[in-house]
Amino acid sequence: MRTRFLSTRSDDEPEHDKPVHDEPEHDKPEHDEPDALGPESTEEVPLRVGVSDLLRVTRGHRRSIGFAMGLSLVGAIMGLAQPLLATRTIDRFSDHRSYLPLIIVLGVVFVAEAVLQAFAHYWLERSGEGLVLGLRLRIIDKLLRLPLRRYERERLGDLLTRTTGDTTLLRDTLAYDLSEVVVGSFVVVGGISMMIWLDATLFLIVLAIVGTIGGLTMLLLAGIRKSVEDAQDSLGAMSAELERALSAIRTVRIMRAEDRESERIGRQARQTYEQNLRAAKRDAVVGPAMTLAMHGSTMVVLVVGGIRVAGGHSSLAELVGFLLYITYVTQPIANMFDIMATMQKGLAALQRIEEVAQLPGETDHAPIAAGPGTFPPPVDEATPAVEFRDVGFGYDPDRPVLHDVSFTVRRNTHVALIGPSGAGKSTVFALLARFHDADRGRMLLDGMDITTAMSREQCRSMMSLVEQNAPVLHGTLRENIAYARPDAGEEELRHVVELACLDTLVRRLPMGLETPVGEHGDMLSGGERQRVAIARALLARPRLLLLDEPTSQLDSANEAALTRTIEQISAECTLLVIAHRPSTIRAADSVIVLESGRVVATGTYAQVAERAPVPLQPNAL
Repeated sequence: MRTRFLSTRSDDEPEHDKPVHDEPEHDKPEHDEPDALGPESTEEVPLRVGVSDLLRVTRGHRRSIGFAMGLSLVGAIMGLAQPLLATRTIDRFSDHRSYLPLIIVLGVVFVAEAVLQAFAHYWLERSGEGLVLGLRLRIIDKLLRLPLRRYERERLGDLLTRTTGDTTLLRDTLAYDLSEVVVGSFVVVGGISMMIWLDATLFLIVLAIVGTIGGLTMLLLAGIRKSVEDAQDSLGAMSAELERALSAIRTVRIMRAEDRESERIGRQARQTYEQNLRAAKRDAVVGPAMTLAMHGSTMVVLVVGGIRVAGGHSSLAELVGFLLYITYVTQPIANMFDIMATMQKGLAALQRIEEVAQLPGETDHAPIAAGPGTFPPPVDEATPAVEFRDVGFGYDPDRPVLHDVSFTVRRNTHVALIGPSGAGKSTVFALLARFHDADRGRMLLDGMDITTAMSREQCRSMMSLVEQNAPVLHGTLRENIAYARPDAGEEELRHVVELACLDTLVRRLPMGLETPVGEHGDMLSGGERQRVAIARALLARPRLLLLDEPTSQLDSANEAALTRTIEQISAECTLLVIAHRPSTIRAADSVIVLESGRVVATGTYAQVAERAPVPLQPNAL
């Protein structure tokens, strides 16, 4: 996913795109689909982040980081003063002058430096955690607001890794490496200046040794970023494969596929291991190389400096001061090379994060100013609840799914939408819920164009959807039913529980509505999950209720009860039902028949049964 999606929105602008929901998949063509990203995001260019992007990410935390750097700089100044104070102490001792005051000052400076560095370290930790929190919140918000087609193209496990592992990897680069660069540069420049002032000849010797070894070390850093990028990509792929297997663990077990899945996931884990090793090989050379450079230069300075002191070309105090400055400069220089290695890892992590953060979310072409759910019902009762006017749509522009579809659904009626698999039924639902926008034609909800006259949030606030797979979220039964309205009262909850025929289940569960339902609702049967989804949809009090085969997992008794429920709620809202069972179709006030993306018949069950080219039998639908 190495592309940047350009948008007219600046980085500082808040994002007002709205959450998306799962889309029924059984009408969707089985091939890759291009993005419908809107007019402001049609251009794609390669994404390659740099150091400037690292600095941009610190926006909003720069004052905190600057404060920590300020403490570190003051501590660095105190550190640079210590060799000079030691040199002056030796000079006074050699001249038989009082040196006790200098020793006291040296001790105070030493302790003060330690205290300042401790405070600076804590503040950097605090800033780093704040940066990670901001990045994670940004990605979480983005992941919940992507167009539906993005979820179909990307691996969810990889997207989750970018939210967790990559942000953690980036934290140290942002919180510590940038600070080390600034403070370390100051210490190195200050130390070098003092070394030149004390003995320029010895400094040139140190420069030659460190420069030669450092230059060779730089060549090893080039491949670290690529290795880390590959390792993180493999880690994301491993997470995606593991999520794939665990989400279908029952199928994995019954098909005895544990070994195959373990091998598949292990292959990605081994790739991550090998790519991390490649980066580690280069990284492992950096520290020892710089240690060799600094220790070697120290030994040469001892020998050459001792000769110069013996020859009277330098004093012992100057030699001691020079050696102390080498000691003080050694760590920052070594850190600089380590930082160059870890910064490559941070850039690799930031690139993966930005690839997600720069993706455009859902957009509205012409939303109105009114808030969600603020539309009054039409004054004219004859205004259709739903109207399609020559609607055309295709997931792939070259392979349309709907062809000039036109139909109307009267208010407070129960309409069945039928047709063979792939006819476009779920696509009609997806367009009504604004998961996708039609390529042409108009869709009206209570007389208002859902694309040009209202935002996605306003459109979705007027309807509820019960999907065929009836997703149930981890949590309690109450949390699932009250998902759209967490503040719903007990009387309202009891009412929808009874309407959805869940009252027997609630009485049977050990903790009633407070009973946990397990991951993906695994503690419930398929029929119970479907009834939970129906209760959840009813509690939202929608004007339009979309039901995707609501009786597919119900037994005959519950199907009959649900049919009675549908008759009750059709007096309060409009129902558009994707139906396959003849009993469900017969219960509808009218029927719309789709075939190959076209409306081929409308009317009552009896009328459609006479005219529709598709037999109204479950095996054909």
